Amino acid sequence: MIEGTHYLPVATVQQFMIDVFKGLGVPDEDARTASEVLIAADVRGIKSHGIGRLKYYYDRIKRGQHQPVTRFEVVRESPTTALVDGNHGMGHVIGVKAMQLAIDKARTYGLGAVAVRNSTHFGIAGYYPLMAIQAGMAGLCFTNARPAIAPTFATFPMLGTNPIAFGAPTDDDTCPFLFDGATSIVQRGTYEVLAREERPGQPGWAIDRDGNDITDANQLLNGLDSGEAALLPLGGAGESHGGHKGYSLATMVEIFSSAFQSGAFMYGLIGFDAQGRRVPYRIGHFFMAIHIESFVPLSEFKRTTGEIARQLRAARKALGHDRVYIAGEKEAESIARVMAQGIPIVPNLQAEIRVMQQELGLSQYSFPF
Repeated sequence: MIEGTHYLPVATVQQFMIDVFKGLGVPDEDARTASEVLIAADVRGIKSHGIGRLKYYYDRIKRGQHQPVTRFEVVRESPTTALVDGNHGMGHVIGVKAMQLAIDKARTYGLGAVAVRNSTHFGIAGYYPLMAIQAGMAGLCFTNARPAIAPTFATFPMLGTNPIAFGAPTDDDTCPFLFDGATSIVQRGTYEVLAREERPGQPGWAIDRDGNDITDANQLLNGLDSGEAALLPLGGAGESHGGHKGYSLATMVEIFSSAFQSGAFMYGLIGFDAQGRRVPYRIGHFFMAIHIESFVPLSEFKRTTGEIARQLRAARKALGHDRVYIAGEKEAESIARVMAQGIPIVPNLQAEIRVMQQELGLSQYSFPF
């Protein structure tokens, strides 16, 4: 544990996030929605996308790059599809409404797909397939992001970390299959956590303009914004370990998150105009819900996915390892632990919380730091 870390109750952290959003002009219901997406990351042990990202939204709303009041506009619609303009509102709110629209369509027609343009950062991508799972469906989610990944054989950041998220229910309702992964080896948020905790990254994760490894987290984060550094795609540099596959997956997500929307892509997402002025980020998303019972009975589907998980867990173990996990299992197991222990707040995050508390006058909180 990092010296000076304090653990705060989950309910306290969530209520603080709600009050911060409300203090910025986010309507009550939307503030709660945003906080639910963020707290879902914290309880799953995903430190990069929970309370650790609150100051990120706080600053963007204050700068006018996120609109606190979300105007969710359906631009075009068919029985199974919709195109939505988020009008630069709260990404979490846009994401929840868009995924719910996909679920509603799938419930009636078997499949539902919703493309979104002009959105903002929406938290963990895995939250949205989880909505489908809770509705007895399978779900997919893609989103683009600020440039961060260098194409294979390049050193300039062009593509976002562009996560792919997929979820499906199993016959163990406490642990569905839930994959949520960036198409880079590590995501930008991992480096934000490393910088906050004053720890380095690992060689092979990121490079400078000459293709040399970068391990200093602050150097990497500053270099991404200036074009002097880039994250490597899944598989790493070159083609020998499949880096071209990670690069192609990131490009696939970029297409899903821009071409279906007539939306912005790559350097259209940097948050600055040609004169260097801050502007909205114009993020794009793509959501899909699949009504399982349009194919097979839900119980049969869950039995099959559950047996896939059990057989994978039973595989022969590598030396030094006694367990095989399926996607989402570690995160699911984190929930009970975090609910009992609280959410760890390291000193640099404590400082961010104090700034927001003081600037918004949230004197009802008496934090132990």
